[in-house]
Amino acid sequence: MSAPAAFDPATGRAVVVTGGASGIGLAIAEAFRANGDRVAVLDRAGGDGIIPVDVADEASVREAFAAARERLGPVHVLVNSAGLLTESPLEEMTLAMWNETIGVDLTGVFLCCREVVGPMREQRWGRIINIASQLAIKGGNGLSHYSAAKAGVIGLTKALALEMAPHNVLANSIAPGPIATPLVDGISEDWKAAKRAELPLGRFGTPAEVAPAAILLASDPGGNLFVGQTLGPNSGDVMP
Repeated sequence: MSAPAAFDPATGRAVVVTGGASGIGLAIAEAFRANGDRVAVLDRAGGDGIIPVDVADEASVREAFAAARERLGPVHVLVNSAGLLTESPLEEMTLAMWNETIGVDLTGVFLCCREVVGPMREQRWGRIINIASQLAIKGGNGLSHYSAAKAGVIGLTKALALEMAPHNVLANSIAPGPIATPLVDGISEDWKAAKRAELPLGRFGTPAEVAPAAILLASDPGGNLFVGQTLGPNSGDVMP
């Protein structure tokens, strides 16, 4: 089997964005396209030009990434943006709700990262960007499952960064604050009103205000010193 093609910035990068059919993922996919990169969107919704995937299912992830490689060739940048957000007090939360959130928001990130790290190591260039949440740092009322999954994403990202940085494969995460997306639409209005009142900016962000962080982390040389970091476009909700 021949070695993967070396990274050539003159030909544009191949970028895979999971959860790229809406919200933050869509904004990130559009930003990479505007940057001149070749982009494959993976999303549970499927649809026009979108590769269908259930990120919590190992076989589905394998099939989707095989389709992405067939379309793009070797992957240079992976953005894990697929996510699930539901709300429940912990004492009322079912195991099914817990497992569904962990499956999509954490196990899905693991499965997708696993698909690209070997080829990225061989080509000696790669960028992995995992979308976490500021709730990974501060927790969220009624969102223990989501907060735990996103804290896991940050921990996974740091461990992966340690493993892969010697091979010029850099892993980082973005932990947005509350963003006006379809994902947040399912959360109660009371929760959203209380959250807005906490924010120094007094408002939720937009997907377009998060996407530039992904472009920075994937850039060369601009992103070359970010290793296992967590960037926080969060309206001031968390100030590490």
